Amino acid sequence: MILRYIWALCSILLLVVAQEPEHTITSFNNLPANLFFFDDTESAIFHDSIEGNVYVSGDEGKSWKLAEDVPRGKAAMVIEHPFDNKYAFVLTDSTKHYRTEDRGKTWRSFELPIQPALVARPLSFHSNPKKYGYILYQGTSCDRIGWGAVCHDETYYTKEAFADEPRELLSETSRCQFAHSSVDFKHDAHEDLIFCVAFDTSSNTGAHALSSSRLFSSTDFFTDDNKVEDLGIGKNSRGVVAFAIVSKFAVVALKDLSRGSEGEMLLYVTVDTKTWAKAQFPHASSAKLRENAYTIVESTTHSLAVDVVLQDRSTIGTLFVSNSNGTFFVESLKDTNRNEMGFVDYERLYGIEGIGLANVVANAKDVEGRGSNKQIKSVITFDDGSSWAPLRAPTTDSDGRRISCNPADTDICSLHLHSVTTPHNFGRIFSSPAPGVAMGVGSVGETLNSYEESDTFVSTDAGVTWTMVRRDAHKYEFGDQGSILVAINDEEGTDSLSYSLDLGKTWKSYKLSVKVRARALTTLPDSTSQKFLLLGQVARADQTKDIKRVVIVYLDFSKTRKRKCTDSDFEKWYVRPAKTECLMGHKQWYSRRKSDADCYVGEKYKDPVEHEDDCECTDEDYECDYNFVRNGKECIAVGPEPIPAGVCTGTPDQTYEGSSGYRKIPGNTCKGGVTKDEKIEKPCSQAQPAEGEIIHKISEFPSQIVQHAYFKDSKTILVRLDDHSIWQSSGEGYHWQQLFPKERFLAFYHHKYSSDRAYLITDTEMFYYTTDTGTSWNALPAPSSPNTFGAPVLRFHPYSDNLIWTGNKDCSGNGQNCHAAADYSRDNGRKWYPVEKYVRNCAWTKDTDLETDPNEIICESYRDKKGSQRFFDIDNPLELVVGSNFFATKRKMFDQVVGFAKFSEFLVVAEMTQKRSLGLQVSLDGIQFASGQFPPSMHPETHAYTVLESSTKSLFLHMTMSETPAPFWGNILKSNSNGTYFGVSIENVNRNDRGYVDFEKMIGIDGIALINIVSNPGEATVSGNKRLQSRITHNDGSTWKPLIPPKKDSQGRNYDCDSAKCALHIHGYTERTDPRATYSTPSVVGLLMAVGNVGETLAPYKESDTFLSRDAGFTWEEVHKDAHLWEFGDSGSILVMANDEEPTDHILFSTNEGLNWREYKFTDEKMRITSIVTVPSDTSRKFILFGSYMRQIGSIAVQVDFSSLTTKQCVLNVEDPGHDDFEMWSPSEERSERCLFGRQTLYHRRVRDRNCVVGDQPKAEEKTVLTCPCSKVDFECEFNYIKDKNDECVLVPGTTPLPDDESCKNGEDYWYERTPYRLIPYTSCEGGERIDRGTRHVCPGFRSKSGWFWLFMLMIPFAFTALVAYYYYRRSGLARGTIRLPGDGSRPSFNTSSGFMDTLASVPWFLIGIGGIAYEWVTSRVEPLFSSRRGYRNIPIDEDARVLRFEDED
Repeated sequence: MILRYIWALCSILLLVVAQEPEHTITSFNNLPANLFFFDDTESAIFHDSIEGNVYVSGDEGKSWKLAEDVPRGKAAMVIEHPFDNKYAFVLTDSTKHYRTEDRGKTWRSFELPIQPALVARPLSFHSNPKKYGYILYQGTSCDRIGWGAVCHDETYYTKEAFADEPRELLSETSRCQFAHSSVDFKHDAHEDLIFCVAFDTSSNTGAHALSSSRLFSSTDFFTDDNKVEDLGIGKNSRGVVAFAIVSKFAVVALKDLSRGSEGEMLLYVTVDTKTWAKAQFPHASSAKLRENAYTIVESTTHSLAVDVVLQDRSTIGTLFVSNSNGTFFVESLKDTNRNEMGFVDYERLYGIEGIGLANVVANAKDVEGRGSNKQIKSVITFDDGSSWAPLRAPTTDSDGRRISCNPADTDICSLHLHSVTTPHNFGRIFSSPAPGVAMGVGSVGETLNSYEESDTFVSTDAGVTWTMVRRDAHKYEFGDQGSILVAINDEEGTDSLSYSLDLGKTWKSYKLSVKVRARALTTLPDSTSQKFLLLGQVARADQTKDIKRVVIVYLDFSKTRKRKCTDSDFEKWYVRPAKTECLMGHKQWYSRRKSDADCYVGEKYKDPVEHEDDCECTDEDYECDYNFVRNGKECIAVGPEPIPAGVCTGTPDQTYEGSSGYRKIPGNTCKGGVTKDEKIEKPCSQAQPAEGEIIHKISEFPSQIVQHAYFKDSKTILVRLDDHSIWQSSGEGYHWQQLFPKERFLAFYHHKYSSDRAYLITDTEMFYYTTDTGTSWNALPAPSSPNTFGAPVLRFHPYSDNLIWTGNKDCSGNGQNCHAAADYSRDNGRKWYPVEKYVRNCAWTKDTDLETDPNEIICESYRDKKGSQRFFDIDNPLELVVGSNFFATKRKMFDQVVGFAKFSEFLVVAEMTQKRSLGLQVSLDGIQFASGQFPPSMHPETHAYTVLESSTKSLFLHMTMSETPAPFWGNILKSNSNGTYFGVSIENVNRNDRGYVDFEKMIGIDGIALINIVSNPGEATVSGNKRLQSRITHNDGSTWKPLIPPKKDSQGRNYDCDSAKCALHIHGYTERTDPRATYSTPSVVGLLMAVGNVGETLAPYKESDTFLSRDAGFTWEEVHKDAHLWEFGDSGSILVMANDEEPTDHILFSTNEGLNWREYKFTDEKMRITSIVTVPSDTSRKFILFGSYMRQIGSIAVQVDFSSLTTKQCVLNVEDPGHDDFEMWSPSEERSERCLFGRQTLYHRRVRDRNCVVGDQPKAEEKTVLTCPCSKVDFECEFNYIKDKNDECVLVPGTTPLPDDESCKNGEDYWYERTPYRLIPYTSCEGGERIDRGTRHVCPGFRSKSGWFWLFMLMIPFAFTALVAYYYYRRSGLARGTIRLPGDGSRPSFNTSSGFMDTLASVPWFLIGIGGIAYEWVTSRVEPLFSSRRGYRNIPIDEDARVLRFEDED
């Protein structure tokens, strides 16, 4: 009897345990715009935005009812309070809104003066629970004007959650946010600190100039405290686009509005609300942030992550991760997948440090080159993005069958998952608060299949291993801290779902009473509940009286298990695999239910507790201390160490306790182990000297220096010696280290477009590269050994990872087929692909300003590709071949060329014509070329020509006119604005036998250049001796004048030459051993130094003296006798000179721009100084003297440090000029004409006698104070005209003028007959004397079109309606690559991105504009039939300029 009773009891218990889930169905009319739970409660909100109704549930979604106190049809938006789980707010389209303080049970109304703004989240909250009522409200205020309106946003604030009277905070806002609005953003700022992105101007049109958008802050709700955040850049902190708080960082995005900028975006970051720093990306050019082209993705509390689009019109990015303060970024992952909305396939696993999943585009090259469909691969990181690996594929499918590929070969067999760009559920894609449990929909193979061809996978070890658990794509959700997994088919309608109670090992099916198409599956945000909500749509055939088109199915799994887990049911689960267990000095672990424990956790609203076990310290737990930089694995000093006053008193052999060079990474918790941050005893000679002292340090090299160069924006310099060794200093010459002593280096290259990259070229098929200014170097195999044909080994691309390598092929042995071959790489040399064989030069067509196909390569390629290239002659011509899609599709552009060069926007080709003459071809796109037209007497048929630098919308060309064997000179020709018609600027300009010309543009002020001319061309033809004279132009070559000599020399004596023939003459470019030793400096506008003499002609170098000009060459003064080398430091606050005629033991320096010079002796043994260098920006007070001691084999580097000469910082106050250390100066002050290029421009420069440090503070922008009427100086001679002795333009005998231009292509009302003059392209003069205009004629246009034409044009706008909608879709920020700052829901109404109200107000003009666009579209399709030449623009200075010489072919 007892036994029977026991069996019956067991049967009952088994039935209880075997109970299935329960479900309840509630019907709705529409899908919700918002569905959320109040945090840590059972209360939920369902917002039907179509009907404008709000539904409330108090039992986790089991039952729903209408919010009683909210009028039906009024709810436009529902926003929950993120820091108080009792409050939520219903916003309407009017000024009356509603709030609940009891999780939706009751609602009370409140009034606001204006309607909500059209932004994603009009409310912003304070994160302090005690200030739950502190809320900011963004609304829109409109003024009706006729049938339109002018609107702007205003922000109001409340301190009692709208129970008080809201007050206006600020007008003309686009976003306001409390500084305390995130629990992760921890700082000690004022509790009421508010940041606002707003305009500092008002507008009567609703639109604002972007420059008026600023970041404001206040601690008293803008009552008295109204501060403009200058972000550390002063008045340049304009153009603010967005503000957001991301993790522990506050981030501001602004557009660079400085002159010369291409409008890239800048990020400024703070971790304390006080100190802002610019986010520095490793690719100085290629990682420019462009509007709509970057996304701040999910970040950690110790780093910021940003995904950047590096290629225009691309949905492929590169992920960068910052250091601990969010300012310096390193590349983490290339070719990330993103969509046109700017969302990126990147997600961190919730609650797990260092682990994240991302998707990359495996065929990025084909996508960007051919427009191929993307092939997606998934990767995972376990070390916070330092390295990435494929996801390990399971060996079997959900049925236990082996998968079709080998998981050991991860290149072709790994797991790939659909991610953020294709979301199919609410919330996070892969993970939840359930520790280590992740799920995803994807496929196993080489790349990701479509969603409909994918299956469902689960990982229980944070992504280390994966298991296929269901066939087909499913929506999934986690419950009860991961002890319940629920999944439902997401490919078709279904009436069943699956669930697992053992972390996905086994699955059960549960039948629903309705067939639904699943739209979402969710539960409490912390995944601690056993209840779920399934949102679904019901097909019309399955709908009933009680079942409508949208249902919420309440799922209750609480009865599936009856026992609550005890301590024995849990295990300690460590987060990461063993090799990466420790991160930031500790191991992370959770207490997690065992997978086979038949129990429920039942800790509702209690998040899993993270535990940390401290690790022993290792090298990875330390970073370089202040004043130290990493060089390989070591941290080395960049200069003398700063110490407190009084520590070193000057006593011999005195020491101090100084830094070891290392410090523990902030936030790192490691204990014991390696100790690298203990203080060490150092001699006081290594400490920073007292103020007023100068110090130096001498370093010796074993061989002569043959190459040296700084990284562009760095204090790191590389030096190559004659013995093929390379040395590096990361502290401006303070400490030197030989790189890879066993290697033999032939050269090094700095990346042209990326200032942090450099490449060391060995004599083998191996090279070394750095992407962090020499902090670390890595070796990679090259596709071939470096070429020995004189071609550049490496060519660079604005997209930094794109390289071209030109090397030797088949040159071993007798080398019968020895030739140069080019290969390209898209990943900085990791993989190489062939381009072309038998080449002399290959390069990317794309340049910074040359708008061509970014995947196009151009090559000088020999026609006959056989035999040894070393013996090719003129019978095997060089063809110019252009290849698109990385040279996959080739086309020959010219049959025979001498060479090509890129000049910013222009591609210039020297073509050999069939008549054996030399022609110039110019292109803007690498496809269409136009011939350069020269004066009849100056065709380059038998002459060399050198394309010179230019930055003023014209191309300068030197054409050699002298004949061999006479010395070389020629004429400088200047083009019109389209770079095709050339006229003579000046004759008999000196050049050397290498083709280089005595021509140099001044840095910082356009249109000023210095040259040397041959004053005796007739005599020099016979004697071979040239007599040179110097000339200067201040109007871009229109007129050239002698240099005005100073009245007295540096010793106060008169010059021997005092007649009218006397002038200052200076030695030029052709005599320099280092072409970087320019007259001028980028850091001081108007300052020039040169070596020369006062006389009738230029004297020999060793008979010359040193001169200086502070006013752009208008006046000069002699600053010292004898020829000297010179260098500018600290933006001109210190000048350094060294004797260049003989060995010396001292240098001269001046702190007042040459008024006085002092001597500093640095050695007892005299040395011959060959060069003085400092950082390229000339902003440092440290200099390096390169040279050698007499009678010694090696070379010397002497660092001279003026940092302690003075510590007073120069003060720049743009708002109050004249009361700081700078003055306003204009180049027109010293000339009879008050204007230069049609404008009078003022520049800031340091007052000459102010002894202070300029440092790295931002330079004040130049200021145009006057636009001038046109005068004769604004014009130059038209094509085929030349100036006579009366300074008038006259027609060259035997030539004809250019025909008149009647095209009116720019929409002019009139066209003018040509005259002998043309307007200098760079001038901005207006009105005045227009000597370039002859008789006026009416342009074809409105007056020339018939009524039928305009009837047709008025109909066109309606045909363009779809295009217009697409245009505004793009402009609205919803299109490709939207700037996405987390938390940023608004965009300012800039005049470059009009808002809705602006569109309404401008409809009539908009229609006319569309008509004009349509007409332009039609004419652009017709005109090419009759016109073969397109317009050309300017050619700025380009370091890639080459000398194109006809003699090279002889």
